[in-house]
Amino acid sequence: MKPVIKYLLTVVAIAALGLVVYVKVFVPKHTFSVVHPISGQLNVTVQGIGNVNALNIYSITAQTGGKILQILTDEGRWVKKGDLLIVMDGVDLPRQLETASADFKKAEYEVKALQGDLGNQEAQRTLLQITFSRYKKLYKQGFVAKAEYDKALADLQGIRAAIKATESRIKSSRSGVAAASKQVDALQEKIDRLRVYSPTDGYVFIKEAEVAQYVQPSSTILKIVDPASLWVEVKLDERISAQVKPSQEASIVLRSQPDRTYKGVVKRIDAMTDPVTLERTINVAFTTLPKPFFINEQARVIINVRKYDHVVKIPLTTVVQRNGKAGVWVVRNGRAHFLTIKTVAVNDSEMAIANGDSNTSILIPDNHKKSLNEGMRIYQ
Repeated sequence: MKPVIKYLLTVVAIAALGLVVYVKVFVPKHTFSVVHPISGQLNVTVQGIGNVNALNIYSITAQTGGKILQILTDEGRWVKKGDLLIVMDGVDLPRQLETASADFKKAEYEVKALQGDLGNQEAQRTLLQITFSRYKKLYKQGFVAKAEYDKALADLQGIRAAIKATESRIKSSRSGVAAASKQVDALQEKIDRLRVYSPTDGYVFIKEAEVAQYVQPSSTILKIVDPASLWVEVKLDERISAQVKPSQEASIVLRSQPDRTYKGVVKRIDAMTDPVTLERTINVAFTTLPKPFFINEQARVIINVRKYDHVVKIPLTTVVQRNGKAGVWVVRNGRAHFLTIKTVAVNDSEMAIANGDSNTSILIPDNHKKSLNEGMRIYQ
C-alpha cells in the first residue's frame, strides 16, 4: 500500500475517533438541562420527627380494692362518657347494706312509736291539768281533802316528767335514725364504687388487668385517650423552633401510613428547652383524626411557618456557592455565566429570589458531567 494512502487512512481514522469522542463524550459532558424561574407562592416549612400522644389521657382505676368481676371493654375500642367499664366484687357489702337498711327502718319505726306515746301522754296531761285545776279550786273552798289535792298534783307532775322522758327518747331515736341513714349512704357509696364508668368519650389503648385479678384501689386497669386532644410531640432544635408559633398550619405523616397526609395545627409550645439536646417540644394537634390511631407511633411533622405570595422561585438544586456568594449558572449565547442572586426566602426544595426573570435559562448542575465554569460552552 502506498504511503499516501496509509497516511490518508490514518487521518480519516483519527478524525472519526475525534468525532466519536466529540459526539459521545464532549457534547454529553457539556449538555445540561435548564429550568426557568416561575412566579407563585412559597411556603417556608420546618420539619421534625415525633410521636403520637395526647393532652388528655385518663387512667381508669378501681375505686376500691378487690377482685375484678367484669371488664366490659378492651384495647382498641371506643367508649362513650358514662359507659360502664368495670365491675368489682363487693363481697358482703350487699348484705351489710340490707342489714343497715333494716336498722334504719327499725329506728324510724321507733321514732313513730314514741311520737304516738307522746301524743297520748300530752292528751293525759291536758286531762290531768283540768282535774288538778278543779281540785285546787275545791281545796281552797274546803270541799276536798288535802290528800285528794296532793294526788291530783302528783299525777300532773308525773305525766309532765313522762312527757319529758319521751321527748328525750324521741331525740335519741332520731339520732339513731340519722346514724343508720349515714351508714346506709356509706355502704351505698361503697357499692357504687364497685362500678366504674367512663369519664369521657374516648379510645381504649391500654388494658393492664384481667377479670378475676385482685387489684389495689390505685392500680390502673384501663387507659383512655380523649381523641379531641390527640397530637404529635415533635422536638425541634432551638435554633429553628423560634419560627414556630401557635395556630400555624401543619401536615402530619404517620409512619404506618406513609402515603397519607393528615392536617394539623400547632397547639402548644413547651416553655422549657431540653438542656442536653437543646431541643424544644412542639405539640401539633390533628385537625383530621386518624382512625385507628396508635399512641407513641412515630410521625413526621411539616409546619408552615411562613407564606410568601407572588414571588419568583427557582429550584434549590440550581443554587450554588461561588467565591462565598450564592448564585446560579445561566446560559447566554451558548455559554455558562455565573449570576449572583438575592435570597428572599427558602424552603426544602425552592428558593424565592429578588432578582429573577422568567426568560432566564438556569442550568441544573450535574455531578456526572463537566464542572461548570465561566464561559464554558453549553449544549442543551
